[in-house]
Amino acid sequence: MAARWSLSLELPGLTLPQHEPIVRAAEEAGYTDAWTGETGGHDGFTALVLAAAWTERMRLGTGVVNVFTRGPATLAQHAAAVSDASGGRFCLGIGSSSNVIVERWNGIPFEKPRTRVRETVEFLRAALAGDRAGPGGFKLEQPPPAAVPIFIAALRERMLQTAGELGDGAFVNFLPLASLPTVMAEIRRGEEHAGKETGSTEVLCRFFCIQGDPEQALGLASWMFAAYATVPVYESFFRWLGYGDAIDPLVDAWRAKDRARAVELAPRELIEDIFILGDADAQRARLDAYVEGGITCPVVMPVPLAPPGTQVAPDTYVELVRSLAPG
Repeated sequence: MAARWSLSLELPGLTLPQHEPIVRAAEEAGYTDAWTGETGGHDGFTALVLAAAWTERMRLGTGVVNVFTRGPATLAQHAAAVSDASGGRFCLGIGSSSNVIVERWNGIPFEKPRTRVRETVEFLRAALAGDRAGPGGFKLEQPPPAAVPIFIAALRERMLQTAGELGDGAFVNFLPLASLPTVMAEIRRGEEHAGKETGSTEVLCRFFCIQGDPEQALGLASWMFAAYATVPVYESFFRWLGYGDAIDPLVDAWRAKDRARAVELAPRELIEDIFILGDADAQRARLDAYVEGGITCPVVMPVPLAPPGTQVAPDTYVELVRSLAPG
């Protein structure tokens, strides 16, 4: 079993105050961490500030916020503030995100993402240590009370190597179990390049866990997969892993604006290798297989089996969280 076990604080349909019983239940059930995402829902920091007040022990992290839509000084301020609010329990997960979020939604050129990540990490290391950072000499008025570990989100080889080289941890996503060795090998190459001890980099992965009738679960998973696999950075990720032929029909249908057909063409075998399906016991066994392959902290995202946009009660999430508790 993993030494760490996290709840993903992406709980669609809930207000932030409705997160409280779920976060409290997670800590009581033995979850060691809570990590947020940031796409079109709540921002990555606010839920963690609230979680800091609701918990005593859980490590709290952004999983992840991107380096284009916030400048490095702003990221440093956010990190220092949440670290202060949580008594030093905060980790900063950053990544380059995607052209959809950065360019299409925010109007910022999505250029040289790896360079942007590397430069941001360099700035943050200095700023969070209380030193002056960047060419402008930015300095935090109140540095964080404890060191803030930096996690780097990565999909393909060069960013995975960067995570192993520069990060305290790597954050991966939508990872087929069969491709886990490929991803881990690139992180290890980064560690080797930096002269770090092999295996010293924490590796977190978000898992979409759908309990319930397998056919219904596959329908929801297919819809989620189609929405992700057609984003250019994820399309490139799956092609790099060797799934180009499997996703080609889906991508062609999506680009032709036939969303329903794209979902129908989502490759079942690949989806079953990515999503965590079945009952709670089967799901925990599947997560354990990832842990055996190198994931040090599964980030569990319980997904209620309901049509997209359906209102889900907080009690439903509490039950799912408890059913997937570690051990």
